[in-house]
Amino acid sequence: MQLLKDRILSDGKYLGNGILKVDGFINHQVDPVLMDACGKELAECFKDSGATRVLTAEISGIAPAIMAARYLNLPVVYARKTKPVTMPNTVYLTIAPSHTKGRMVELIVSPEYLPRGEKVLIIDDFLASGETILGLVRLVEAAGCELVGVGTLIEKTFEKGRTMLEQFNVPVVSLAMISAMNEDGTIAFLDD
Repeated sequence: MQLLKDRILSDGKYLGNGILKVDGFINHQVDPVLMDACGKELAECFKDSGATRVLTAEISGIAPAIMAARYLNLPVVYARKTKPVTMPNTVYLTIAPSHTKGRMVELIVSPEYLPRGEKVLIIDDFLASGETILGLVRLVEAAGCELVGVGTLIEKTFEKGRTMLEQFNVPVVSLAMISAMNEDGTIAFLDD
């Protein structure tokens, strides 16, 4: 998606150690026009998936998930990283490493919002190592639901996360696929 790639090139910043700073338009300050366009594109890619629910991880995945779900007319469930008092005692919980936090994080979903038998589309901001998305897949499986696809805004192809997802035999779509981030700050896309 050229609009997203252009924004990454103009406003994204490579910080080293595999970290791409996009918090000025995706995950701290959100550009709603860009997220709307990305959501519309992801919805088009998954319109025939049969999804009945969209699942993401807080907080960075919420904006793209909501916008995709808007066009698919589906509810969004996000895996929380801390359990609020309003959540029931019995929950679906897994842990996954967070590259940007530098530690393991919990991913928690209430069974109330991920009932058995749902067809789940996972939408997130990044596909890198694939560990967060694998955590979301574990939640889908624990709930007795079916994974029907994975969509992300940005994929860092050199981190091989897509390979980890091949075992699920579902479509994996990334709107901007980065093939390299160099120490001089340059970013290269797979299809350039």
